[in-house]
Amino acid sequence: MTGQPSPPEVPVGAGGWEQRWQVPAICLVLAAITFAVFGQTAGFEFVNFDDNVYVYENAKVTGGLNMKSLAWVFTHADCTFYHPLTMLSLMADYQLHGLHAGGYHLTNVLLHTASVILLFLVLRQMTGALWRSAFVAAVFAIHPLRVESVAWVTERKDVLSGFFFMLTLGAYVLHVRKPDSPARSLVVAAAFVLALLSKSSVVTLPFVLLLLDYWPLRRFEQSRKLSGLILEKIPLLALAAAACATTVLVAGKLVTPEVHFSMPLRLGNALVYYATYLRQMVWPEGLAVAYPDPHHGLPPWEMALGGALLAGVSAVAWAERRRRPWLLVGWLWYLGMLTPMIGIVPVGAFAQADRFTYLPQIGIYLAVTWLVAEWRVSRVALGGLMAAVLAVLMVCAWKQTAYWKNSETLWTHTLACTADNSLACSNLGGDLLTKGRVDEAIAYLQKALQIKPDYMEAHYNLGNAFLQKGNVDEAITQYREALKINPALAKAHLRLGNALLQKGNVDEAMVHLQRAAQIAPHDAAIQNKLGYALLQMGKVNEAITHFEQALQTKPDFAEAHNNLGNALGEQGRLDEAIAHFEQAAVIDPGFVAAQYNLGIAYCQKGRGGDAIPHFQQALQIEPAEPRVQNNLAWLLAVCSDASLRNGAKAVELARQANALTGGENPAILHTLAAAFAEAGRFPEAMETAQRALRLAGAQSNKGLAGALQSEMKLYKAGLPLHH
Repeated sequence: MTGQPSPPEVPVGAGGWEQRWQVPAICLVLAAITFAVFGQTAGFEFVNFDDNVYVYENAKVTGGLNMKSLAWVFTHADCTFYHPLTMLSLMADYQLHGLHAGGYHLTNVLLHTASVILLFLVLRQMTGALWRSAFVAAVFAIHPLRVESVAWVTERKDVLSGFFFMLTLGAYVLHVRKPDSPARSLVVAAAFVLALLSKSSVVTLPFVLLLLDYWPLRRFEQSRKLSGLILEKIPLLALAAAACATTVLVAGKLVTPEVHFSMPLRLGNALVYYATYLRQMVWPEGLAVAYPDPHHGLPPWEMALGGALLAGVSAVAWAERRRRPWLLVGWLWYLGMLTPMIGIVPVGAFAQADRFTYLPQIGIYLAVTWLVAEWRVSRVALGGLMAAVLAVLMVCAWKQTAYWKNSETLWTHTLACTADNSLACSNLGGDLLTKGRVDEAIAYLQKALQIKPDYMEAHYNLGNAFLQKGNVDEAITQYREALKINPALAKAHLRLGNALLQKGNVDEAMVHLQRAAQIAPHDAAIQNKLGYALLQMGKVNEAITHFEQALQTKPDFAEAHNNLGNALGEQGRLDEAIAHFEQAAVIDPGFVAAQYNLGIAYCQKGRGGDAIPHFQQALQIEPAEPRVQNNLAWLLAVCSDASLRNGAKAVELARQANALTGGENPAILHTLAAAFAEAGRFPEAMETAQRALRLAGAQSNKGLAGALQSEMKLYKAGLPLHH
């Protein structure tokens, strides 16, 4: 980079010793007000809007931070965009916090706080204006439009790219002081690269640097050659161009905007959105996480008003460019930085979102603050006005942040702020479904489909709801509708395959499960379910292969460990099976099936004493499980180790299991008879065994009938059954 440095508008350090304490004090206040608004998010949950895609259902993130993941993020696009640093930061959070959402929220708040402080320090360095710089930073810190970027874990890309954006500005100020230093030029470029690798929408940063050259750095007055200032930014422009190309390439493959408009309509809509964000800046009411897209474009009269407003402000800013250069700089900062997100280039599914204003509106705060500073009022009155504005913004932002507490509060608020919002209806329905409120969920999902009949996600969630209610046929219909809209929706193939298995349509189910595995070969849930289907079909070796693939992707997948244990048990490989059951139980101590299967496996190895603790643990988790009650009762009644037998407890458990199964299960009556015998209650043992024998005969269960006939001889002789 070349050019000559210029001093700031007011020499930095003016005010002497007074500013030595003022600057750190202001930094502390900025941090305090930021945490006052956003600190509450440390107790918030993830929301079911992309947080699943970015974090808690993302196998790469939940795999933690390691050399393999480090290599992967830089060579793959994840979550529809290429932002490897964002993904690395989420992996680091998982390493520190697991899936505790509060840790991720806290990282967002810390990054935003750091950006706020850096913005203040950089503005002060450039302008020398202490309190105006502090006010701009404070508004940036706590404006309600910042809430979406800070309180939403998925928007880590905003706060992370914002942090590196501020670092780039600071590095550029140092470069301007010594423009012939290659090292400083490299630092500027490096900081810019880090910002781009966090979120590519910061591609307009070289344009912002050019604006800063005009004011407050006033480099135009010294070099008087715009071409020279542009030339020094060629390396940054090349980086920006590469980021743009990558974004368009990746988005073209992975993102399909729901609404396609012609270029004239996109331009008209952009005029309205520019004006809308200005209105929301002044009156931040009715802010929502998602605004419904206009199906046929916005009304022409709104486009005309938006265009008139932008033309008017642009004309004033241009006319005042010499007397008030900050007005033009701030206005162009806003217009320019919003350009990638304003919908002219259709990248992504949304044309309007609060988060798009994260960095662009700094330009407006700058222009308005410097304009108000010209008012001929006392410093006390001006300070009082600043304090009042910040107080109102803090209250509004704190309230807006509270809506992000969980998915239900977020979508309920969104529906209160918007009309005909199919996304909000569908996501609220999906959240209610996870809470077991199935009928409420179905109502919202059906409403989403009334608004948007071809809404794939709503069809999918409605299928899940019907399946949960036991309406398998209707669930299958909804999954098929989802797949008509998107034949490559792996999770719909997976769910449809499961539903078809329930209906006994094994061949068709396998088609969909295999299709799901083709679409998402590294999806552990799909591999696990395909393995389970194969196991039910008796294809044990194939099932084992898929369970092992699932565990390669997700080593801590308890269900896959349990299923693999079952498959290995089918082959008589009991020691290996036990190892996987134990692993499943360690990963998920509340996994009843793993504890039960451990007990069964130890019984099969003749180690009843080792089986008893696992059956007991299973009953602690799920006390009314008759299979576990029956098996534990059997061991307590017939175990060869006298120290482990307990006839009274065996009778109690066997009676509970018998009651839960309606008293007509010969296997459980078999256990109850043995329990009575161990308790010394032989007449009851005989009577119960006779009932079991009649039921076994009616069911043609010759093996059980033969065992009962032999055991009844013992009971008649007053002897218990011991193995």
